[in-house]
Amino acid sequence: MRLYINIDHVATVRQARLTDEPDPVRASVLAELGGADGITVHLREDRRHIQDRDVRLLMETIRTGMNLELAATSQILEFACELKPVQATLVPEKREEVTTEGGLALSDQAQRASTEAALVRLSAAGIRTSLFIDPDEDSLRASVDLGADAVELHTGEYANAGPSGRQEQIARLSRAAAMAKKLSLAVHAGHGLTYENVRPVAAIPEIEELNIGHSVIARSVFTGLEAAVREMGEIIRRARPSA
Repeated sequence: MRLYINIDHVATVRQARLTDEPDPVRASVLAELGGADGITVHLREDRRHIQDRDVRLLMETIRTGMNLELAATSQILEFACELKPVQATLVPEKREEVTTEGGLALSDQAQRASTEAALVRLSAAGIRTSLFIDPDEDSLRASVDLGADAVELHTGEYANAGPSGRQEQIARLSRAAAMAKKLSLAVHAGHGLTYENVRPVAAIPEIEELNIGHSVIARSVFTGLEAAVREMGEIIRRARPSA
C-alpha cells in the first residue's frame, strides 16, 4: 500500500499569518524522509491554503510523486496540464465548506459532464486520473463509464460513525473496493483517517493507496513530521493482510 501525505494544513498555518512559514516544500521533504510514497495537495479555487507557487516548487522538489487534488475548473485544469503531476484527483468543492464533505455527485448531469471533460483533458496531458467518490455502486459504474484510471473512496462517513456504525461502514467500503477492482479501477481511499481508525481501512486488500493529511500534520506538532509519517506508515503496514 502507498501512503500519500496531504500537506495542505502546513499551508493553512502559514496562511493564517500570511507569512512564509511553515513551508509546505520543507514539509514534503520531511514526509518523504519519513517514508511517504507521495505528496498530496489540494489547489482550491479560493487558494485558502496551497498556492500556485507551492505546487510549482513541489513539482521541482519532491522525489516521489504528486497527487494534485482539484475541482474541474478551466483555470486549475490548465495549470495541472502545464505541470503534469503523476496523478490528478478530481474532487467536489464548495467555497463555504471547511473541508471536502463528500464524493463527486456523478448522478448530477452538469457535474458528470464537467468531470468527463476534465478527465479527457487530464488524460490527454498524460496525467493519471482519479475520482473522489462515495463508496456506492452507481458512483463506481459512473467512474468506469467516464474513463477514470482510479477512484478514491470517501472514508468520511466511516471516520464519523460511532462504534455501532463503524463495522457497517467498513463493510460498505470493502464491498466498494472489491467492486472497483472487478471493474478494473485502481482503488484509493481517504478523508478523516487517523492513527486510531486507519487500521480497518488499511486492512481492505483491494485498497492500494491511502491519502492522509490532518491527523499526520496534527501529530507532527508533538513528534515532528518525519516521525509522524513513519508511525502512520508502520500502522498501515501492520494492518495489511500480507503482514
